[in-house]
Amino acid sequence: MGRASRVAAFFVTLLAMFGSAFSTADAATVLELEVEGGIGVATADYVNSGLEEALETGAELVVIDIDTPGGLAKPMREIVQDILASRVPVAVYVSPTGARADSAGTYILLAAHIAAMAPTTHIGAATPVPLFGGNQPDEEGEASTPAADAKVMNDAISYIRGLAERHGRNADWAEKAVTEAATLTETEALEQNVIDVVATDTRELLDLIDGREVQVAGEAKTLNTADAEIVTFEPNWRIRLLNVIANPEIVLILGLIGLYGLMYEGWNPGAIVPGVVGAICLLLAAYALQVIPVNYAGMALIIVGVGLIVAEAYAPSFGVLGIGGIIAFVFGAVIMFDTDVPGFGISYAFVIGIALTFAVLVFWLISYLLRLRRRGGVSGSDSIIGGIATALGDFREDGRVWLEGEAWHARSTVPIHKDDEVVVRSMDGLVLVVEPVEPSTADTKHRRS
Repeated sequence: MGRASRVAAFFVTLLAMFGSAFSTADAATVLELEVEGGIGVATADYVNSGLEEALETGAELVVIDIDTPGGLAKPMREIVQDILASRVPVAVYVSPTGARADSAGTYILLAAHIAAMAPTTHIGAATPVPLFGGNQPDEEGEASTPAADAKVMNDAISYIRGLAERHGRNADWAEKAVTEAATLTETEALEQNVIDVVATDTRELLDLIDGREVQVAGEAKTLNTADAEIVTFEPNWRIRLLNVIANPEIVLILGLIGLYGLMYEGWNPGAIVPGVVGAICLLLAAYALQVIPVNYAGMALIIVGVGLIVAEAYAPSFGVLGIGGIIAFVFGAVIMFDTDVPGFGISYAFVIGIALTFAVLVFWLISYLLRLRRRGGVSGSDSIIGGIATALGDFREDGRVWLEGEAWHARSTVPIHKDDEVVVRSMDGLVLVVEPVEPSTADTKHRRS
């Protein structure tokens, strides 16, 4: 009996192990993406990569945690298109607490199969930027005239209404988000049928939407997410790099390092390192400038400003060129990135900080030049006249003196004794005209022997 019990227990344990293995193999997985900051090219690449990964791994659902002030229209539309074409259901979740999905984030939220928000979050303010940008081009390169503004407005209205209606959400409020920059808290959004669920975290979200039926690629799909495993999808190195450099402040720093590196290499051929570093930084800055909105007039002002600051060192103007360069740089930096696109502006404090750094350098340069001017000549006859020499022997009229590490022929109208200090009054060819040093002169002059 005891042996039979042990055999039975063994088989029960074995079956449990196999059951656990099969249940683990069949467990659903949910791929979680984190989108934070301005919506740009790097964000679109990240979402696209995540959706492809979800399809390849057979994920039950993709959850996009989003916290954004908005972003660029083209990357936003690419993300929306990827979500609409996805064969894996997508839930866009405004989180964590205190997050927002403004402007472009609202379009992405409404495009999702499941729209969710965490407590103390908000959405809305989806008015197109060109309406207030002034002379900014739209996606087709047209200037922001009243007619172009109306075109952009109508396009945005129809676009956001279509996204809302696709999933049976409140299209009237979606239109107000564009025309009136309307916003909603998570409670208001749930009450007005703008979102589907409010959840405190991703696990609660998965529990709440378990068993919900959604339309994916034209087919009905029932979500099985209650016990799903959450797998975080990390961006690859290329997306990380693009996300870092596609920042106006980083672009500005890269550009400055690149310009000064190449300039230094030009002044000191063969240094190699400054030239290599400068070239790499300029190429990275050029790549980043293709994916963020810039004003090329501002870029020209920055280049002119840097040139004027450098010119101050080679054509001393006692601050005129340097100060002009700083002013040009500040205006250029502000104009170059002066955009209402959320997440792609530049900090005025950052610009002022760099300008102050340049001002300190210019002030130091001016001080250095003034010291050189007061010092007088350091070569030629200007460096010799007024110098203090030492007599190498007794002489009257012609003799030899020691000055600046070498012996010189000297002439004097008064007797000079060996080791006497004499001051150089003039030069006659290579002969120094000297006279004895007066006590006051000896105290104030530097002995050059």
